[in-house]
Amino acid sequence: MESIKTARSGNSEGQEDALPPRPAPLPPWTLPPIPDVDRSDADMASVEFSAYRTNLSHHRTGLSDHRTSLSEYRTDLSTHRTDLSIDRTEMSMRRTGMSFQRTRLSAERTLMSVIRTSLSLIGFGFTIYQVFGRLVELPGVKLEAHAPRNFGVALVALGITMLVLGIVYHVNYMRDLRAERTAMMGEGLIHGQTRYPVSFTLLTAVALLVLGLLAIASMVFGVAPFG
Repeated sequence: MESIKTARSGNSEGQEDALPPRPAPLPPWTLPPIPDVDRSDADMASVEFSAYRTNLSHHRTGLSDHRTSLSEYRTDLSTHRTDLSIDRTEMSMRRTGMSFQRTRLSAERTLMSVIRTSLSLIGFGFTIYQVFGRLVELPGVKLEAHAPRNFGVALVALGITMLVLGIVYHVNYMRDLRAERTAMMGEGLIHGQTRYPVSFTLLTAVALLVLGLLAIASMVFGVAPFG
């Protein structure tokens, strides 16, 4: 995140440096009066009127050059705004791509919560089965022989069921999320250079599911490794 902020600030500084300077305004100019010539001397009058027209022509040329400079300045500003718009679009695409990563991490945290709850149920169920199963064998303890096993199996089965539902929901959600991300990448709406890593949370959930199945098998049938 820090690198993105640095890159963004660097781009902004570069764009501010690239902003073209505004053309200086023209100095104030007053239209000179029409020269009062001696009309009896046609040649001299023609020379004075020609000089007057030349002065006006120079001023119009200066105005035309200034308008051209302003037009070039507006064109440079338009190009600058276009570059800023492209950069904003690029940043928006990157933020959208990062939002998919945050959504994926949120789904991982949800699966972690399911794992914690399932682990508690499986652990409590197996512990109750082991502890109260030993108490039944003690003299003077009034407890049904299969009560600890039935209660423990119920807790373990509840934990396994919750874990299976959590895994199925996680897999379906991640598949839909990947498909939507791939479609948006194909349309050029987001950046997708960062790939989704392997979900170690999902692997842990599958491993816990295997352990829960082994635990309930050992409780019901008394088989290894926990029998």
